[in-house]
This record gives sequence, structure tokens and C-alpha cells, in this order.
Amino acid sequence: MNHNEYLPFRSEIKEVIRHTDIEYTFRMAYHGDVKPGQFFEVSIPKFGEAPISVSGIREDSVDLTIRRVGKVTGEIFERYQGDSLFLRGPYGNGFDIGNFRGKELLVIAGGTGLSPVKGVVDYFSSHMEETKGMTLIAGFKTPKDILFLEDFGKWKQAMEVILTVDCADDDTACQIGLVTQYIPKLKLKNKEETTAIVVGPPAMMRFTTQGLLDIGLKEENIWISHERKMCCGIGKCGHCKIDDTYVCLDGPVFPFTKGRKLLD
Repeated sequence: MNHNEYLPFRSEIKEVIRHTDIEYTFRMAYHGDVKPGQFFEVSIPKFGEAPISVSGIREDSVDLTIRRVGKVTGEIFERYQGDSLFLRGPYGNGFDIGNFRGKELLVIAGGTGLSPVKGVVDYFSSHMEETKGMTLIAGFKTPKDILFLEDFGKWKQAMEVILTVDCADDDTACQIGLVTQYIPKLKLKNKEETTAIVVGPPAMMRFTTQGLLDIGLKEENIWISHERKMCCGIGKCGHCKIDDTYVCLDGPVFPFTKGRKLLD
């Protein structure tokens, strides 16, 4: 039987991992190919569905990190290990690991923007021999908003990690400041050949990519995730269309040379 991309399938919740009061990771049973940066449509009958980026990939499961912000996600938060959700996907164009092998890689993420790129960070933290060096800069509003805190300990053993918050109490172990202020301080081996991934709120991505260009990175070596108004996931509803581009089909991952032109 051919897979029907319109039809959701039932997936068991294997684990629920709490990060903050409003952000949990749901580890969902799944067998199949999936890339970091792709997304699933998560649904509950009678409540609707929502597009959620893949934040972790395993042999028999995928991680979906969800923020409680509305009717559908609020109902999802009432589900626990052993319950089920319905999924469609994976959809979209994800991050291709091959684009970053053998190069120095810089990942800059803001807030929940760390979720879609986490799979790339996870992969190279275990395969640093496939890079010429890697730096992660991750920024959050406060220490209480930090996602994947336990993973940062593992990542720091493999790569350079800068974890920063906008504001904090005096006893915080994090650095304080916006991610952009650390860009001029980076000690990259070869800026013209360094590849970069930038994911986060639109304003953060705009100033971050400009900061990378200012220090000498090439446009064609920068990648972004442009998650904008995605709804159906299959290019039918048109909510995410910008000019001739459907973000859910052609993205949400874009090379910056294309993504910079996608303006509302």
C-alpha cells in the first residue's frame, strides 16, 4: 500500500521530557527517514493540528519539542507516556549533514530556534572528526528558559559552546548578552570557508546573519530555517507562500542566498 501523505498515523508517546513550564519534548515512536529541520504535523481529533519541528532523531523515535501556546498544544500537554498522538510527515526540506562535513561549522540559535538545529549539533558532537571545528552559540531570555540543559554538558565536551541569556540573577552560570555580541569575538580558522546555521526569531536571524557577513562569512555558506505560517505542510493551503515559494515545501531550511529574499 502506498503511503498517503494526507493521512495522519497514530504514534505512541515513548517519553515526555520537561524543559520549562511551557516547553516539553515528546519522544514519539517513529520508524523512517527524517532530517534535522524537517517537521511533523501533530494532531488530536476534535482539537486540530500544529506543525512541530524535529528536535531529535533516533532509530525508533523522533523528538518533538513543543511550546504550550494555544488550543492544540495545550491539549497535547495533557498527554503522557503511553498515550498517543497523530502525526503526518515528515515534511519540508531539512538540514543536509553533507553540507557541513569537512568544514568548520558555526551554529547560532535563539530560544526555541535551537530545536530544529539540535539534530545537527547532536550529530557532530558525536562525529567531531568530520568537522574542522565547531562552535555553538545559544541564547535564551533567562536561565529558566533554557532548553536541553543536560545536552549542553555533553556538547561542551566536544565543541566550543557559548550559552547566553538576555538577563539573569547574579548567581547564574550563563553568560549575559545577545548572541550577536559574541560574533566579533569568534576565533574562526578560515572565515571565508566557515559554514553557519542561524535559527531563531526573525529579528535575531536578521542581525545575526548581518553580523556573520560583517566578519567575512560568505552568503552561500550560511543556512537558515524560515518557519513562517506553516499550516497544511503540503503546499495546498497557501498560508506560508511568499511570492512563488512555499515555505513548507521548499523550506523551512533555506540557503541564506534564497532565504534573505523571502520577505513578507
